Amino acid sequence: MIGDIFSEEHRMFRKSLRKMLEKDAYPYFEQWEQERDVPRSFWLKLGEHGFLCPQVSEKYGGMGLDFGYSMILAEELERVGAGPASGIVLHSDIVTPYIEQYGTEDQKEKWLPKSVSGEYISAIAMTEPGAGSDLAGIQTTARREGDFYILNGEKTFITNGIHADYVVVVCKTDPQATPAHRGISLIVVEDGTPGFKRGKKLNKVGMHSSDTGELIFEDAKVPAQNLLGEEGKGFYYLMDKLQQERLLVAIEVQIEAEEMFRITKDYVKSRKAFNQTIANFQNTQFKLAEMATEIDIGRNYIHSLAAKHIAGENIVKEVSMAKWWISEMAKRVASECLQLHGGYGYMEEYEIARRFRDIPVAAIYAGTTEIMKGIIAKEILK
Repeated sequence: MIGDIFSEEHRMFRKSLRKMLEKDAYPYFEQWEQERDVPRSFWLKLGEHGFLCPQVSEKYGGMGLDFGYSMILAEELERVGAGPASGIVLHSDIVTPYIEQYGTEDQKEKWLPKSVSGEYISAIAMTEPGAGSDLAGIQTTARREGDFYILNGEKTFITNGIHADYVVVVCKTDPQATPAHRGISLIVVEDGTPGFKRGKKLNKVGMHSSDTGELIFEDAKVPAQNLLGEEGKGFYYLMDKLQQERLLVAIEVQIEAEEMFRITKDYVKSRKAFNQTIANFQNTQFKLAEMATEIDIGRNYIHSLAAKHIAGENIVKEVSMAKWWISEMAKRVASECLQLHGGYGYMEEYEIARRFRDIPVAAIYAGTTEIMKGIIAKEILK
């Protein structure tokens, strides 16, 4: 299955990316976690080496590559850590596709080249204090006044929210629309826009180096040409792009499970109790066998879906299956791996402790496990 997705060019891309990360990411990762930030200099290095936004057309500075390269970027960044992976993958393969597919030529020329180079960091603002998975329930509004939109509302849990140079804001341009989702539009708000403020940087349980913040719009005055696509089509644009977003989350979480298993396998082979390694105990062997089986099932399913996604197939149901099942599987793996580490697993200097903290939120963002099951049920009952 792996050979069906990755060519020799893909493997060369991975090798080059991994070499760059070994030099510019792994040695600094703990510092990023402590400082709760990934420096812009790292973004610029990724851009300099051609690793950001690989799918973007060469016309705008990208390389016009297929999803396999985006998958490799997500995998290799996640091996470093969930913190840097979340923000960079969101920028590279979740936000910029909105600009490339729905943006005008002027918008593409304005935002894409610097997104590819790492000079610009992007975000997408969906969630609000009172609306998460229910996008139709958002309260942020955009009122047209001449050549501008006047935005009012608040957003929270926004990845890259503090440092973003531009944000794709999900808002209602027609609050009276019935059904409500037909009034949703996407408007790009740039840093420095009058009335646009950052709230606090959020203090999360895990993923410490990921920039997550609040955004506030108080009569924010946004040029009308920053409307992305057509008014009232925002919900449909979001539904179209959520397939790739959720597939990327499943890919990242799959890597988390693989990494937790790897470090735990190494640990139990070296840690001794009762004059033998922990790996010699039957319980340990059974736990490893169970985890290895589930992880292998996840890996094969991910590759199957990636191949279908590259081929342009509609796999909303299957991606929803992958997103919830692999997220929940990784949570089980995290718990079992921490247990096999014993007391050391609860110590911050052990990698399993950090990954244990990082993993639970994967079952929440980009659509909760419950929302995924609802989508699946709707698809199979059509």
